[in-house]
Amino acid sequence: MKFRSLNRFFTSLFLLSIFSTATADVKLPPVLGSGMVLQRDLPVPVWGSADAGEKVSVFFAGQTKTAKTGDDGKWMVKLEPLKASSKSASLIVTGNNKISLDNVRVGEVWICSGQSNMEWAIRSSMNAKEEIAASDHPNIRLFNVPGHTTSPLPKEEGRGNWQVCNPKTSSGFSSVGYFFGRRLQKELEVPVGLIGSNWGGTRIEPWTTLAGFESVPELSKIAQQVKNYKAGTKVGGGSPSAIYNSMVHPLAPLAMRGGIWYQGESNGGEHMSYYHKKHALVNGWRKVFQNDKLAFYWVQLANFRKENQNPEGGDGWAKIREAQTKALDIPGTGMAVITDIGAANDIHPRNKQDVGGRLAQWALHQTYGKKDLVPAGPLYKSQKIEGGSIRLSFDHVGKGLMIGKKAGLAPTTEVKDGKLAHFAIAGEDKKWFWAEATIDGDTVVVKSADVAKPVAVRYGFTMNPAKANLYNKEGIPASPFRTDSW
Repeated sequence: MKFRSLNRFFTSLFLLSIFSTATADVKLPPVLGSGMVLQRDLPVPVWGSADAGEKVSVFFAGQTKTAKTGDDGKWMVKLEPLKASSKSASLIVTGNNKISLDNVRVGEVWICSGQSNMEWAIRSSMNAKEEIAASDHPNIRLFNVPGHTTSPLPKEEGRGNWQVCNPKTSSGFSSVGYFFGRRLQKELEVPVGLIGSNWGGTRIEPWTTLAGFESVPELSKIAQQVKNYKAGTKVGGGSPSAIYNSMVHPLAPLAMRGGIWYQGESNGGEHMSYYHKKHALVNGWRKVFQNDKLAFYWVQLANFRKENQNPEGGDGWAKIREAQTKALDIPGTGMAVITDIGAANDIHPRNKQDVGGRLAQWALHQTYGKKDLVPAGPLYKSQKIEGGSIRLSFDHVGKGLMIGKKAGLAPTTEVKDGKLAHFAIAGEDKKWFWAEATIDGDTVVVKSADVAKPVAVRYGFTMNPAKANLYNKEGIPASPFRTDSW
């Protein structure tokens, strides 16, 4: 009898030791995995969970960092800034167990987010077969957040895994993200890690953090709504912060250089409210990723629907495009203008190559200091009334202004004998007329026989400015704008 009791005692002790070992294992979030890219030149957080009080050590590139797990079972260390490296290495984490992340490289990391036009896969884009076949890039790594999920409170655990970019792994990844990353990798000659977190048809609010809403006084009501969430609160794809909580928060605080963003169609009826929400989005993401200089580049909405023949314009997405442009007052941001590559009958234009390329143009110029590159097409700066005409000045003129034509994936061509189109002009009576516009040096002069004393100009200020054709000689289109506030 004593023997049986003793045997049960040792059996229980053995099972308890196994259970204790299992619960004590160090765990990492999926975004820290084999095949990943670590951000260069910034402190690199490495974090996870283990038993309370457990000692955890991280080894990488000659560095050793150690932390002790808190009472909440969480731990974090920060690697000192790393130099870019295309040589695969292993990151080792030890505690009660040992984790080896293999095939790790160091370079530039970006998150690619938004609604369906960012989610749009390479396999559904222009020249898909050829692009996929040519996507063998060992120095580009892809991490796609799977599914469309929400949560009322920020989630610590997410899903996904890193993959080396090649024809077997690339086809389902964000085409805008891929073309953006491909250009960066080619021109910077360092590894590039791309994280896709997208959901078609979504508004900006579900992607925004509580802290982001709280940072903008105009959004205090939304902030209060999110603050009232409990674990059991029912949320969906349209609920403020709900997508962020489930599809972005588990990625934080991964060290990364920046984010690219293609969204706005689902907020298309808004004006300045979207401007405030863009501030909240950027503020919140910069805080959660612990980088107040996190670069952020977005896509202005493309031309769509039937062309409006009314010179007054102001219909459809005209005002949200204006809000997207105004949000460039956020430091460290930029905007890719694509009103020349949309499709009247398709909200998902297939040319994602130029979208990714124009986003990369901003990043290369502003984030990576390639000042020889002009980051964008002409952006309206100021107007000067000169009797019966108005002279317009622009930022980002580059090598000069031109009348351009863009067709498919071919570079923009200059139309030597062309005429500028889609300019409208008005006097104090606020009646709009189509105008004659001519390039004069680095400015544009606008006039109309119908308006003797003009006070304001509009350019491409409509849902589909199909005839808008002002470019700089780098081949990038001017953003739609208006000089009035009527």
